[in-house]
Amino acid sequence: MTSTVHAHGAPEPTGSTAYVGIGELVTCDGTGEVGLGMRRDAAVVVEDGLVAWVGESADAPAADRRVDLEGRAVLPGFVDSHSHLVFDGDRAAEFAARMTGERYDGGGIGVSVAATRAASDERLRELVAARVAEMRAQGTTTVEIKSGYGLTVEDEARALRIARELTPETTFLGAHVVPEEARGDRTAYVDLVTGPMLEACAPYARWADVFCEPNSPHAFTEDESRAILLAARDAGLELRVHGNQLGPGPGVQLAVELGAASVDHCTYLSDADVDALVQAADTTCATLLPGVEFSTRSPYPDARALLDAGVSVALATDCNPGTCYSDSMPFVIALAVREMGMTPSEAVYAATAGSAKALRRGDVGRVAVGGPADLAVLEAPSHLHLAYRAGVPIARTLATAADRTGE
Repeated sequence: MTSTVHAHGAPEPTGSTAYVGIGELVTCDGTGEVGLGMRRDAAVVVEDGLVAWVGESADAPAADRRVDLEGRAVLPGFVDSHSHLVFDGDRAAEFAARMTGERYDGGGIGVSVAATRAASDERLRELVAARVAEMRAQGTTTVEIKSGYGLTVEDEARALRIARELTPETTFLGAHVVPEEARGDRTAYVDLVTGPMLEACAPYARWADVFCEPNSPHAFTEDESRAILLAARDAGLELRVHGNQLGPGPGVQLAVELGAASVDHCTYLSDADVDALVQAADTTCATLLPGVEFSTRSPYPDARALLDAGVSVALATDCNPGTCYSDSMPFVIALAVREMGMTPSEAVYAATAGSAKALRRGDVGRVAVGGPADLAVLEAPSHLHLAYRAGVPIARTLATAADRTGE
């Protein structure tokens, strides 16, 4: 019997493995309570990185290896559809200042830009790989990674090249903020983003994003955001939007208008915004990032109201150096339950199948025969423990050949 070692250090079994004795299997197949598709006393057979069989533990077919999980819960690996992992530098002092009442307006991003520009390729590569490994250790198997801390043609392209080594879900965010050296001529910077920067970055990105936030002097207006998103769409990129984070604004309406896959933050929503998200529920998700509210002392989005209205809701970390330096999806799930009115089941679904939808991925965020064996196992009998035991490291990925985080 042979095995290989994956690039991220996880063992990569060959042949087939039967995982039996699963106390609770969450499949997220759309059936049962909020679509979790739960099975009891279940088994999953994995063959060459794909799910080959799902059923009762007692009926599991023969496999090259048999692993008894002794009543532990198994669920789809978490899908983190919003992260900013390509950065250097430390902003702990900024966090400490916010805890004493300083308001966040996006200005601290410049600190990370300076440190990231100064970092070598090798250092950035090591930092990003370490962060992805930390995510995997907590059950995340798919991650989206944005640029946005370079804000020059060369540095944005470099960030995306490095991110592309670790995930196919890469997002061009040259429109994160207007960098300090361009503040005197915003129009010229928008022209740079929609021209040479986009041209250099598009080959390494699947998505384009923009921080559409008129409430911040550092971010982008509705007109600037529309111009950037339209140029990105013309270049063949799919769209995402940072919107409605710091106050009411046009982000949600713009995302729906342009058919963006997700509008992220959604802290301050009008009735019209909610109505627009309901009408666009098949195409545009509201991705909530409660780690940001925790880290900025800001109001939490009303997830309960969005779910009750029929909005498609996803959860993600927004791991970044300034407003949420946490890459823990279990932490996000606990916050969603405690602070945003979601049930534990709704939060788990939003962190798996919901976030997969925000990436327009039908192959991850669920357990299905023929799909990738991106699985997380809990040191607990039920998914309820993710919120119940907040802060305890009970989630980890199962070692399989289907490592979507490192694809």
